Amino acid sequence: MRADKENVSRLLRTARGQIDGILRMIDEDAYCIDISNQVMAARSVLGRANREIISAHLEGCVLDAMENGTGEEKMKEIMALIDKLSR
Repeated sequence: MRADKENVSRLLRTARGQIDGILRMIDEDAYCIDISNQVMAARSVLGRANREIISAHLEGCVLDAMENGTGEEKMKEIMALIDKLSR
């Protein structure tokens, strides 16, 4: 993985903490909207981590493959990823 591991790990630990907090909120019968807001916050952090990973992949792995003439497979992977993200 070419992404900034420290940054991605920090984001994922943040998301894990948020999810643990959401589970506590559920156990404590917190207000539904408050829980939903925390779920959206966790999704946002996960999205930032994913963008970091994808960006590093494009700038590293895909660029290298394109320069070496082996980029077709990498482009197919990216297109499949875009398809998943658009669902």
